[in-house]
Amino acid sequence: MFKRKLTALGYHNTDNLNIQSQGEFHALVSWLEDQKIRHYKIEDRAGLRQIDSPDWLKSYETYLNDVGCPHKSSNHRAVADYLLALAVRLEYGDNVDKFKEASTEKLKEVVKSSAPTVVNENPLDNLNFESQEFKQGVQALAQYLNVAQHPDHLVTLQGVCSLVRERLSVEGQERVKEHKQAKPFPLKESTLGFESGDPVLNHATKVLQLLYVHDLRDLQTRINEAIVAVQAITANPKTDTRLGKVGR
Repeated sequence: MFKRKLTALGYHNTDNLNIQSQGEFHALVSWLEDQKIRHYKIEDRAGLRQIDSPDWLKSYETYLNDVGCPHKSSNHRAVADYLLALAVRLEYGDNVDKFKEASTEKLKEVVKSSAPTVVNENPLDNLNFESQEFKQGVQALAQYLNVAQHPDHLVTLQGVCSLVRERLSVEGQERVKEHKQAKPFPLKESTLGFESGDPVLNHATKVLQLLYVHDLRDLQTRINEAIVAVQAITANPKTDTRLGKVGR
């Protein structure tokens, strides 16, 4: 509760101070008067300095009355808060020019300087993507995976990444297994719908039609997934069929 004020005043025990402890409370009051508040002359502070004396309580009550403390002497927490606030105010008054120099920018600099430095250990940050060695590595990788090469080696690298993600990843391997279990489509038995007179052209046209249908099915699957996702957000399971309303 008092840690910030104690720290600002430079008190030696900021973390473990126990206000309910008679010895620690006596020591705090004596220290505040002796070092920060200084309401009494030095020779008049003897009563508060003798924290183990049986007469300390009498000196303490007189002191609270002299500094204008509105709280009862038995309420240690309230008294400590009052004396700490008084000490902070007097400390600021004695060092106005010093505290005027403080600013938000300087505080940020202090926080930044005291913050731990985060070391990035990502090995990719140390790569030179434009070096000849890197370009040759991309070229060799593309040749190994049978990926068509682009004049821009970074575009080629994107193609390699797509292949690895779609075919060589765990999910890609599962999709490949599913495709292997599928039955081959009887391309020769399928009808084109028209005849070009060229068997090679007819075969190529059938392949293009199948690829187009495959893309349409994939698009339809994604559309269905999007619809389901939207319905999960907007649909209201408590549908009132009597009103003929579904959802919100």
